[in-house]
Amino acid sequence: MDRATFASSTAFFRDFGNCPPGVFAGERVDFIDKPDSLGYSDFFRDYLVPNRPCVLSAAFTEGWGSRRAWVGRDGKPDFEHLLREFGDAAVPVAKCDLREYNSHPKEQLACREFLEYWREYIGNGHSSARGCLYLKDWHLSRAFPEHDGYTTPVYFSSDWLNEYWDAVGGDDFRFVYMGPKGSWTPFHADVFRSYSWSANVCGRKRWLLFPPGQEEFLRDARGDLPFDVTAPRLRAPAGRRRGRAPLEILQEAGEIVFVPSGWHHQVQNLEDTISINHNWVNGCNVAVMWRFLQDELAAVQRELSQWNEPVEDRHLQCQLLLKSCAGIDYEGFYRFLEVVGRNRASVLEKGPDAEGGAAGSGPGTLHALFDLQRAVEVLASLIANEDFRQLELSSLSPRPDVLLQRLESAVDAALL
Repeated sequence: MDRATFASSTAFFRDFGNCPPGVFAGERVDFIDKPDSLGYSDFFRDYLVPNRPCVLSAAFTEGWGSRRAWVGRDGKPDFEHLLREFGDAAVPVAKCDLREYNSHPKEQLACREFLEYWREYIGNGHSSARGCLYLKDWHLSRAFPEHDGYTTPVYFSSDWLNEYWDAVGGDDFRFVYMGPKGSWTPFHADVFRSYSWSANVCGRKRWLLFPPGQEEFLRDARGDLPFDVTAPRLRAPAGRRRGRAPLEILQEAGEIVFVPSGWHHQVQNLEDTISINHNWVNGCNVAVMWRFLQDELAAVQRELSQWNEPVEDRHLQCQLLLKSCAGIDYEGFYRFLEVVGRNRASVLEKGPDAEGGAAGSGPGTLHALFDLQRAVEVLASLIANEDFRQLELSSLSPRPDVLLQRLESAVDAALL
């Protein structure tokens, strides 16, 4: 991060408060053709901070091993290679013809079984008695840590989510998707209202994106969001009420779509497609994640308040339900901020360096300072939160007030 980007980004969040604005004024999505035309600071300033979508051309993934090894000369998936490499792995597979709440039900299959199904599905004119199956949310990089399929583009390297889960173990937010023509993902916003990036190794996708707030115009009479925004009721202008039409992206092979934080979207594979997807949070949208957790907890509390029987330790039960629904509770969020905050304070303690950093061993000094300032702001808000204060804080080490003081001191020392 360069000094001008640090100054403008810091001013942006000071002027707009903890979260970027939810309104996207543009009617188009920027397409960046040449990698040498977009530096890290450019992407940070023009897309991450204002929360704007964009598409990176196939030139950005040209050197990936997956684009050579996973794809045949015809541009289609190389099933023989995929079977040799991954055939024995267990993979999650969604049934696109069925609905389970607001998603598709999943089952675990051997990758070999899915790939053989897929090849037969293509041979049968993209149809099968088993319906349309979609391998999705597969943690391939965790299952095959030595596999050299791709490299995370530098623009997405400030990734607190995977930094945290790599440190504590047990999870990550790096996924591979493989699906036939017609497979799709229902209308949703990403986990924790994170950013996401999605790169097509082969195939084509159609994206429909709605800026934050626009999903409210799609709710039905009960207040529920749609499962499929292409349903006839919603295709008509009257079905969208006063909302705007979605932004549409046709993503080609090799291209990367950047989905901003909190944008609802729906995705369909127009061809047989393989893609690599990451979810991530950083200093630009950590406050969006915190706001999402507060909203989710409030929804849990409303639901619990309708129970007729008294609930012992209601606040603890609410935290358990929050973790079940959202994937993390307030104590987990505190640990998340602690790990990132300590890492950034450590960078600052090592002193000034060259202002690159984002592409290699970690954030440079200015980037670390920006991150730490944002973590401190959200940590202070968490500590002041009444629901957090009801927890057994004495069991936390370090204590929240001690951690906050340490991180604030690190920021003050860096600003001297």
